[in-house]
Amino acid sequence: MASPKSKRRMVTLDGNAAVAHVAYATNEIIAIYPITPASPMGEIADEKAARGEKNIWGTVPEVIEMQSEGGAAGAVHGALTTGALTTTFTASQGLLLMIPNMYKIAGELTPTVFHIAARSVATHALSIFGDHSDVMAARATGWAMLASNSVQEAMDFALIAQAATLEARVPFIHFFDGFRTSHEIQKIEELSYDDMRAMIDEAWVLEHRLRGLSPDRPAIRGTAQNPDVFFQGRETVNPYYLKTPGIVQATMDRFAELTGRQYHLFDYVGAPDAERVVVLMGSGAETVHEVVEYLTARGEKVGVVKVRLFRPFDGAAFVAALPPTTRAVAVLDRSKEPGAAGEPLYLDVQAALREAAATGQWQGDLPLVVGGRYGLGSKEFNPGMVKAVLDNLAAEQPKNHFTVGIIDDVTGTSLPWDETFNTEPEGVHRAVFYGLGSDGTVGANKNSIKIIGEVTDYYAQGYFVYDSKKAGSMTISHLRFSPRPIHSTYLIDQAEFLACHAFPFLERYDVLRHLKPGGVFLLNSPYPAEEVWDHLPYEVQEALIEKRARFYVIDAYDLARSLGLGGRINVIMQAAFFTISGVLPEDQALAMIEKAVEDTYGSKGPAVVEMNKRAARMARERIREVPLPEKATSPIRRRLPVPEDAPEFVRRVTAELIAGRGDRLPVSVLPADGTYPAGTARYEKRNIALEIPVWEPEVCIQCNLCAFVCPHAAIRVKVYDEQYANGDAPEGWQAVPAKDKAFQGMLYTVQVAPEDCTGCTACVHVCPAYAKDEQGRKTDRKAINMAPQPPIREREAAKWDYFLRIPDPDPRRFNPFTVKGSQYLPPMFEFSGACAGCGETPYIKLLTQLYGDRLIIANAT
Repeated sequence: MASPKSKRRMVTLDGNAAVAHVAYATNEIIAIYPITPASPMGEIADEKAARGEKNIWGTVPEVIEMQSEGGAAGAVHGALTTGALTTTFTASQGLLLMIPNMYKIAGELTPTVFHIAARSVATHALSIFGDHSDVMAARATGWAMLASNSVQEAMDFALIAQAATLEARVPFIHFFDGFRTSHEIQKIEELSYDDMRAMIDEAWVLEHRLRGLSPDRPAIRGTAQNPDVFFQGRETVNPYYLKTPGIVQATMDRFAELTGRQYHLFDYVGAPDAERVVVLMGSGAETVHEVVEYLTARGEKVGVVKVRLFRPFDGAAFVAALPPTTRAVAVLDRSKEPGAAGEPLYLDVQAALREAAATGQWQGDLPLVVGGRYGLGSKEFNPGMVKAVLDNLAAEQPKNHFTVGIIDDVTGTSLPWDETFNTEPEGVHRAVFYGLGSDGTVGANKNSIKIIGEVTDYYAQGYFVYDSKKAGSMTISHLRFSPRPIHSTYLIDQAEFLACHAFPFLERYDVLRHLKPGGVFLLNSPYPAEEVWDHLPYEVQEALIEKRARFYVIDAYDLARSLGLGGRINVIMQAAFFTISGVLPEDQALAMIEKAVEDTYGSKGPAVVEMNKRAARMARERIREVPLPEKATSPIRRRLPVPEDAPEFVRRVTAELIAGRGDRLPVSVLPADGTYPAGTARYEKRNIALEIPVWEPEVCIQCNLCAFVCPHAAIRVKVYDEQYANGDAPEGWQAVPAKDKAFQGMLYTVQVAPEDCTGCTACVHVCPAYAKDEQGRKTDRKAINMAPQPPIREREAAKWDYFLRIPDPDPRRFNPFTVKGSQYLPPMFEFSGACAGCGETPYIKLLTQLYGDRLIIANAT
């Protein structure tokens, strides 16, 4: 057995990779079905199997992708019944679809571990983000539930759960927070195959195999039972569940001997004589841990109990973890059960304390227990919110059944919090990056974390805020580097380094609010250093001056294009970050970037590798510092999120979402049943395309294919009377005579919505019309060609607004059930959040054109 002092490899991984490392190594069959945010675990297992990587027994696990989560659970159940070591990964609705099989697996006392990246279950709306709704919905299945709070714990508990389930015969759900832990990158100590072999007793594996159904040992499982014996049969499992907490603790103790990391069923952190204690599980416990250490260092009597084993809930072990001085307890649940007396963990804590008083385990007055909800749908949970929970406990009459992190002006459940309260220790370096989905920003930042983790003694953390619109929308990367382990499982508010990789974001978002005074701001700008100041909105200039920022610019898109990299600016911006941030010496950073380029792009050939290396080297030469004037002078103002004449709901609600201020919306403005008005996407004007299609009428054959394939309904065609091309038409209006005989004497126009187009080029690729040279030969120029968006945006926006005011043609004049004719009908599915170039949305858009406002589309989450 390895000594706790033995040196283990430090690796930089996210939670999914940490779990997959153990799950793959300790199983023989892995049935998978992809669902956000658990998919990477299955993908990693699949990649390992494809490479022929072996598990701790020297065999390559069989990875099977099923057609549904229910199918994956059925495959696991079948494989387990034969005595194979089997696992799966899932979340949210996927876990709910597995519940019928889970009842059977638990009822048959079959050991296994399901690894769950815990996520919201769709209710009034779909949320792909994290909370504990899914695992709470499965708590009646009879599975043990083990919660890990960090990336290190995710790896550790994956192994502890695997060892414990084999001994206990009770199946385990090992869960951790979707996105906050599953996608957070941390520098952790990797468990080796020797560690895993030391933890997995071969005797338990053999017992599991011998229980497997086999022609050599014929038996029947899954019988039907009548009322005379079913009840008794259910009670036969009691000894197994009573033993499970002890087995888990013994497993944790063996793990501590092996690694030096000691866990308990309930871990207490804080003052030994604490009077106020918070109880919770999951990543939020790391934030509470940080706040408690900060406050106890200042003399406050506070603490936190981290719940590890949620099921079976060992009430005696929980009470033993509480300091006897505890006067008030706040139990935080990351789920909501409408109509219940309280959320699950709150009820368990109440029951445990009452029983402890009845049995004499707790002496004296019982602490006051209040419950609260936090963090639903990945809602932020920061130190100010933790402080609000502790302050509530100090009140004469603490609020019960409270919420924190929202503003509840309907039922008054929310606690106010201080946004400026900061508990991060000294020496932490923070960096925030605003990127455009698919521009490589997130990938570059993941590489940066690995580089710093490898070449320094610093602990590194990376968390990435993705918009549900995915590619083509904003991503915000939060990076921390620290000489000590990082417990800050919340977003960075004040960064020493801030980068904006997309210039148009400055017109829409207050990105500089996250820059610490005196910090460094790096902007990817299409304007050179000597011109950029005059192109910044007034609010940006003002913020830079007030914060006394150091301001740098680089035209990464121009450099990327010149090197043949298209819109992939990741390596350029990564090199720029290391050049001016001072996190690593420049030459050392460049050497590591080049090594990362070889690892990332080596399979694409030496030419691609060299292009990216050149990009990194040239980036250092292209960065320019911009001196700040004494005052802001720009006539440009940050744009309103929606027009002033937009409908009231759009102004009150949609506008705040677009501006990135949705966190501050109160409960009262949101629909109780999730019913929203239609057609609000037209007000968003994402303005993300660097280039947009431009129509050349003299080349066009009026086939309408460009409009037909457009995923976002951002390019459209119209035929109309000549009167609309006269005096009221905006400058630059384009029109040609319609070629279709049904529209004789009418005009034809193709128009693009410049601020709604995503620049995917699908229209250009499908266009069959080529211009010809003087000899009649085809040229590269088509009827639709891409052009830089900024110089023509205002002109095209005015043309688009006018285009929408022109009446649509009478559908009786043409056949709408043809490719060409269908595009004269107005689309009622427009500007969706789909990725640029999406191949699915054109079908839905076409349906709305063919069947209009009589169409009803049903969606089951």
